[in-house]
Amino acid sequence: MEQQPQQQQPQQHRDQYIGGGWRPSLGSESIPVLNPATEEVIASVPAGTAADVDAAVAAARGAARAWGATPPAQRLEHLTRLRDGLAARQAEITGTVVAELGCPLSFATPVQAGLPLAVAHSYIEILSGFAFSEQIGNSTVHLEPAGVVAAITPWNYPLHQIVAKVVPALAAGCTVVLKPAEDTPLVARLFARIVDGAGFPAGVFNLVTGVGSVAGAALAGHPDVDLVSFTGSTAVGRQIAATAGAGIKRVALELGGKSANVVLPGADLARAVNVNVGNVMSNSGQTCSAWTRLLVHQDQYEEAVAIAAKAAAKYVPGDPASAETRLGPVVNARQRERVRGYIETAVREGARVAAGGAEAPEGLATGFYVRPTVLADVTADMTVAQEEIFGPVLSVIAYRDEEHALEIANGTAYGLAGGVWAADNDTAAAFARRMDTGQVDINGGRFNPLAPFGGFKGSGVGRELGRHGLEEFLQPKSLQF
Repeated sequence: MEQQPQQQQPQQHRDQYIGGGWRPSLGSESIPVLNPATEEVIASVPAGTAADVDAAVAAARGAARAWGATPPAQRLEHLTRLRDGLAARQAEITGTVVAELGCPLSFATPVQAGLPLAVAHSYIEILSGFAFSEQIGNSTVHLEPAGVVAAITPWNYPLHQIVAKVVPALAAGCTVVLKPAEDTPLVARLFARIVDGAGFPAGVFNLVTGVGSVAGAALAGHPDVDLVSFTGSTAVGRQIAATAGAGIKRVALELGGKSANVVLPGADLARAVNVNVGNVMSNSGQTCSAWTRLLVHQDQYEEAVAIAAKAAAKYVPGDPASAETRLGPVVNARQRERVRGYIETAVREGARVAAGGAEAPEGLATGFYVRPTVLADVTADMTVAQEEIFGPVLSVIAYRDEEHALEIANGTAYGLAGGVWAADNDTAAAFARRMDTGQVDINGGRFNPLAPFGGFKGSGVGRELGRHGLEEFLQPKSLQF
């Protein structure tokens, strides 16, 4: 009889990275990590307790003064080794994110693995030329580290969000305790191993895995944490801000979005709509800055809906480990039901399904899959036009004139990102300047990791990336002579 290959047993991790080494977690509970495409448990990590957080913060506090006093050139050496470690393990990073997030290989390679490497490299260049002091009249103003940083990161871009917080914090001279999302902790553990290999002093970087309501809450409210940097939902962001505010801590919040992509008359409609569909379907729609609202003039509306439906049909859900797959599953069963629920709500409120729908994709009984969906006849007051869905769902909305388009674009609680398309860049830029949002792509402008990323209104406080991202972790001190 032919011997069947044995199924690989899930790896059970029982340790946290604290004080420069791996030590047993102080709690007995664990968190299973699922592959969203197969629904199989692929690993487990410790569900860290308040005691684990206490130990990590104590290690960070103990290392803070010495690390903050190191010359920038010395910090640069460690960060360069960290960058090189990220470069050397690109394939392992990609495979890890594909497995625990369900992100397609074709997207995970350049974005989930490649973008964090680019961001790390950008901070090496910024740090090498950054002035930590300046003369203003009879004052010398020094930019000093904010202290101990609590970095609480999401699952949708698990390594990018870690790098976007941890690397500039370390560059600024801060020490860090990282609490990654419970759905995607494996790439965070891989990052900790890379940090360990870069030779940072003990306590400069610490990792505690755990659930948000326990480890995250303990970290946000810890008296020895000076700054909380959080990326996630606006609802949780409010809780983080309230907890941190009670302790007079600084907060940096990168929260939700409901971004509008506005196509003005005279723009290349086909290109604008096709780019928009790709923007929403990337990462299965699990992007806070995704253009989930497509605004087109009423005279071009049906043409735009037809283009969008045709484009969405090219995103066939499938195995994320296959190089041909363009759309993978969402992260977990709860998220799948949430997204399908929004589609059903839209239909009840009068929207028309132009592509996709709430039904399970054909041939995919296993896995947390959602059909790539285009909703037509959406009005600005519908639930799907106001609330963040976080799935592969595009709402197409008609406007009467430019002022009506601006009213719709600005008519949500969010203000994170957006796009504007017009016959020329000046016309598009003039409209973009009136949008209440943190960043706007003009006629398909590319993402720039050196530009500040963050939002207005309910989309957050503070900025990540580039020089602005470094300055989030610095505080000025003035000496008068």
